[in-house]
Amino acid sequence: MIHELFKIIEERKKNPTVGSYTNFLLESGGDRIAQKFGEEAIELVVAASNQSDQRVMEESADLIYHLLVLLAYKGITLTDIEKELEARHHGAENK
Repeated sequence: MIHELFKIIEERKKNPTVGSYTNFLLESGGDRIAQKFGEEAIELVVAASNQSDQRVMEESADLIYHLLVLLAYKGITLTDIEKELEARHHGAENK
């Protein structure tokens, strides 16, 4: 699902859809997207501290969505992230 959602976000970046929240964020620029990501991160921390597991899942989904928008805005793909994680994993194995 995450890869599918990222493809939709990338498609919206290439072909904006009127009234799309994704396009609103992308058009708002990197600072606004980063700010929104930060807000969502705080909401997840609060949920994890004192709210239900359902609320934690909801806030996690919001955070992941906003992370994907930020990555798409910056031109970073999920493959790029996977490669970075793989390099770190292999680097940790060699230590």
